[in-house]
Amino acid sequence: MAPSTVFMEHDNLLTPKEKNKLRKPVVEKMRRDRINSSIEQLKLLLEKEFQRHQPNSKLEKADILEMTVSYLKQQSQLQVKRSLHKSSQFDFREGYSRCLQEAFHFLSLHKVRTETQTKLLSHFQK
Repeated sequence: MAPSTVFMEHDNLLTPKEKNKLRKPVVEKMRRDRINSSIEQLKLLLEKEFQRHQPNSKLEKADILEMTVSYLKQQSQLQVKRSLHKSSQFDFREGYSRCLQEAFHFLSLHKVRTETQTKLLSHFQK
């Protein structure tokens, strides 16, 4: 028990500034380890993408980060294009439905049904 007591007494003798000086390298190492771990995870997640661009090459951390940013931008642009395409399809269907409603309403206003009106109504119902 004597060594831990001595260490605690020694720790109490340090000023807050000295404690921070001792703690800083440990905190910095932990921060670098977190960064390196995240970069390694990115590399594993996007391994196939990296192989397409730079096969058989050892990637530096900066390369991994740059390629990840590029990949994410590309995916974002694809997502915007898809949403615009879906939006235009939705607008078309909505417009078509509105047009059908208007045509049915117009044709239903006339009591006398001509052969053309009957054919149109039959066509629209298909």
